[in-house]
Amino acid sequence: MLFDFGHFIELLPDINTAFLQTIYMIAISLAVSVVMGLPIGILLYITDKGLFWESRSIQSILGFIVNMVRSIPFIILLVALIPLTKAIVGTTIGPTAASVSLSVAAIPFFARIVETALREIDKGVIEAAIAAGATPWMIIKDVLLLEAKSGIISGITLTLISLIGFSAMAGTVGGGGIGDLAIRFGYYRYDNTIMIATVLILIILVQVIQIFGDFIAKVVDKR
Repeated sequence: MLFDFGHFIELLPDINTAFLQTIYMIAISLAVSVVMGLPIGILLYITDKGLFWESRSIQSILGFIVNMVRSIPFIILLVALIPLTKAIVGTTIGPTAASVSLSVAAIPFFARIVETALREIDKGVIEAAIAAGATPWMIIKDVLLLEAKSGIISGITLTLISLIGFSAMAGTVGGGGIGDLAIRFGYYRYDNTIMIATVLILIILVQVIQIFGDFIAKVVDKR
């Protein structure tokens, strides 16, 4: 039988636990990526040529670090960050440990999205703010973030969906969550019911996040 509903009911406690672990992982990682990725993305933009904090050295160094982390496949990053994970959380397994690697992967990803959203702003708006005597902080707060908020929200949505995929991959190394459940039950035990259930859960979760994210982005977009 491809899908056994009775077996699915028996596994509901495990599925519920795995789902909550996934939400826990991506919530921590998203918070860290936004808190750290947003200022990095802003710095990447405002230190570029022709802008008010132009600095080729900062732009080049920061850009190199961001590109370097983004170029590492996530499964390799998971393994490479085992010592850092151990030092931060005291263990290398479980959803908390997986959140470290997820955060490291998401920070440069979100930073580039923020930078791209800022580049879509008409530079004339920035020049007008400078001419009016606005300070760099005022320009960042009242011009850049205000004008790019729709793009940034869309970026948060994209980052969140990417984190769901990464969190499923983290299950292969004991990270817990939906991916771990799919590997342990669906793959190793050839359990079609749990495999189909986990795939459907991930599809529904991504669809809900995308619809909600698009709605919020449209609401805040005043253009």
